[in-house]
Amino acid sequence: MDQFAFDVAHLLAGGLVLISLTMLYQDRLSALIRVFALHAVVLALSVAWQAAIQHAPHLYITAAIALLFKAIIIPVSLLRIMKQLGVHREIDTVVGIGPTMLAGIGLIALSMVVMLRVTAESDPLAREDLAFALSVVLLGLLMMVTRRNVVSQVIGFMSLENGLILAATGAKGMPLVVEISVAFSVLIAFIVIGIFLFRIRERFDTVDVQALERLRGEDP
Repeated sequence: MDQFAFDVAHLLAGGLVLISLTMLYQDRLSALIRVFALHAVVLALSVAWQAAIQHAPHLYITAAIALLFKAIIIPVSLLRIMKQLGVHREIDTVVGIGPTMLAGIGLIALSMVVMLRVTAESDPLAREDLAFALSVVLLGLLMMVTRRNVVSQVIGFMSLENGLILAATGAKGMPLVVEISVAFSVLIAFIVIGIFLFRIRERFDTVDVQALERLRGEDP
């Protein structure tokens, strides 16, 4: 493979990891949503680049879906939901930003060590992209467990799914029908989550997970 193509692919995949780490640093919902939109843009660029170097035209459709739904429709919808629900602008966290960032860095290091050893015999581009993808997935999980607000947890779930798409395209891609089904499954899940957010707000007048636990009699 041409060294330039190899370097660009790793630059884009590494950019996703860096943006995932940046999302952990955000303490305001509006900023977090905009960073997630940037995350989706870089994902779309990464998938499009993989389509070019793999000569896989169907991946351009995947890139377009990521750009349209995740970089535009979903962030705009989240901002509207946040406004209509009257969600607090500040993000409540289980632990401080500092410990969360340190945990994120540790997960990135763990991903690199584990994946590069497990896939030692694989294609160099695929194995390193898989290491980056695992980092994105683990950082998405970390966001979900360290944020109390449901909206920020939804963003963590979406960034996790971005990591799965990166892994699939870096490993020579999934069949187009699977990619489309995944994209629409995420869209449907987002719609359902939006409906639940409105219902939770109407019923309990809050979307804070800790407050909901208190209402359920599970005060930590």
